[in-house]
Amino acid sequence: MSASTATTPNTTLSSTSTTDKTLLVECAWEVCNQIGGIYTVIRTKVPSVVKTWGDNYLALGPLLSDQVLGEFEPVAPDGSIYSDTVQEMQAMGMEVILGRWLISGNPYVVLLNPFQVMNKLGDIKYFLYDHHGISSPAYDDKLFDQVVTFGEMVRLFYQVLSRKAAERDYRVVAHFHEWMAGSAIPAIRRENLPVRIVFTTHATLLGRYVAMNDPYFYDHLPFMDWAKEAAQYNAVSQVLIERACAHGAHVFTTVSEVTARECTQFLGRVPDLLLPNGLNVERFTALHEFQNLHKLYKDKINEFVMGHFFQSYSFNLDNTLYFFTSGRYEYRNKGFDITTEALARLNHKLKSSGSDTTVVMFFVTKRAVHTIDPDILQSRALMQEIRGTVEAMKEQIGDRLFMHVASQGEITLPPLNQFVDQYWQMRLRRTLQSWRTKRLPNMITHHLKEPLQDELLQKLVSTGLHNYPSDRVKVVYHPDFIATTSPLFGMDYTQFVRGCHLGVFPSYYEPWGYTPMECVASGVPTITSDLTGFGDFVMKEMENHAENGIMIVQRTAKSFEVAAEDLAEQMFQFCQQSRRERITQRNRVERCSDMFDWRSLVRYYQAAYDMAVAI
Repeated sequence: MSASTATTPNTTLSSTSTTDKTLLVECAWEVCNQIGGIYTVIRTKVPSVVKTWGDNYLALGPLLSDQVLGEFEPVAPDGSIYSDTVQEMQAMGMEVILGRWLISGNPYVVLLNPFQVMNKLGDIKYFLYDHHGISSPAYDDKLFDQVVTFGEMVRLFYQVLSRKAAERDYRVVAHFHEWMAGSAIPAIRRENLPVRIVFTTHATLLGRYVAMNDPYFYDHLPFMDWAKEAAQYNAVSQVLIERACAHGAHVFTTVSEVTARECTQFLGRVPDLLLPNGLNVERFTALHEFQNLHKLYKDKINEFVMGHFFQSYSFNLDNTLYFFTSGRYEYRNKGFDITTEALARLNHKLKSSGSDTTVVMFFVTKRAVHTIDPDILQSRALMQEIRGTVEAMKEQIGDRLFMHVASQGEITLPPLNQFVDQYWQMRLRRTLQSWRTKRLPNMITHHLKEPLQDELLQKLVSTGLHNYPSDRVKVVYHPDFIATTSPLFGMDYTQFVRGCHLGVFPSYYEPWGYTPMECVASGVPTITSDLTGFGDFVMKEMENHAENGIMIVQRTAKSFEVAAEDLAEQMFQFCQQSRRERITQRNRVERCSDMFDWRSLVRYYQAAYDMAVAI
């Protein structure tokens, strides 16, 4: 059977009669615990799920630290089946807490403390091997230990819940996300608990590891031996759990055709269904205001650009476009390598064509840093001083000009500098002298801890993107997430996205791809690749996607050079658009955002639950 037999269901939501007597428990390591993309998947999906399942839905996660409780509101025993289950486990001496997750939808949530059974770790590992052939790492692995002890707590939870469900004539559907949440699946199946299991892998462990190191990953994938690859990356135990989850599930799912191929090769089972990811688009909705918000936040980015570049030289901000890419630092997987190469080519194309357009490209990711570059902070502080001085001069000019006109009745005005005290003129002159510099604007905003080992920085240097005055493409590498607390931008990430003109995400390995989808929801055109789950979904489901502001770089069976040229040309064509054409495209991309709303896509998850119940 080939991976292509995995299907994306076309179904409607089940009737309430199906969910009235069924409990849906969604278990993930990232419930109330933000780490990566799965947190976004579950958190944004919950409002749509709760509309169908109501209080029959429960989120189940680990109680790892007090930080988790920042999203958790405890509730008193309320007679619900979940409350009774928690009380019984507490009577057994287990640290288990019931509450509400403080997100839209406000669902029930149960958190289990994996450290509670850490004293039984040896027995847990023994039974994993004796019953299921799952060995433990030969080295000390704290994460693995926490995963398997959490799995033991989850097993105990389902023991109690399934018994109470049977007493009340309920069915139980357990949806597990990723191997870190699913280590209980083999034991649940061995004990034959009356629980229907759905398991979703968002990215196989080996897929992510190998793709980072093999430039021909997709060509080599059909010939790879999972055991050999797992041994090479010291991930045998983790992959064994992942495979056990896939084979132990009644319904096995993944997020895209891209990952379905990995599952078939590495996990040995073809997914039953493909479950595309979505967003709670209502969170991004700005109706007719989104064009105004673009201008508002673009002006904030303008302030950063002036502080960063104008100290050395200036360019016309009215003819400047802001491009960005963001996400986890995976140099090849996220397409940072091809993006940098394409920017160098775009720089040449803009110069050769005589274009007066300037592109400022932002790389936003997370790296180990010492601090923000002090020169950048000083430049921004001096620019704020200039702004304050100009504001004071403007106020003085306004007052004195009014008095002059009112008293003289003259329409002809003397030079305006006559209305400004010499103090303010000299202060402005001194500040400007202190601000100006002959050095080039920095490519990077922070001091990296290991700059020589940073592939992105070295690639920017080697491609000649040094921010020369003659360059039409400027780069800003920001190795930290953008937040309102940042002294450089003073806005959050979603506001930054709205202020940009184009998102660039030509990933080589991306099981789904939330960042381009967030662009669409914000009314910002985006470029992705056909190797991403999102790009693959768009190509299959949306006609004229490029006209609607979702451009796709062809990377399947294409060389790096060909794909880089394709990306450079698409960016160049975007730069050729008029302001009116860009406004029209933003309107189009914002209108198609409903296609990626959970209100539309949650039906795919519901189909998996229906399939599990029917087994």
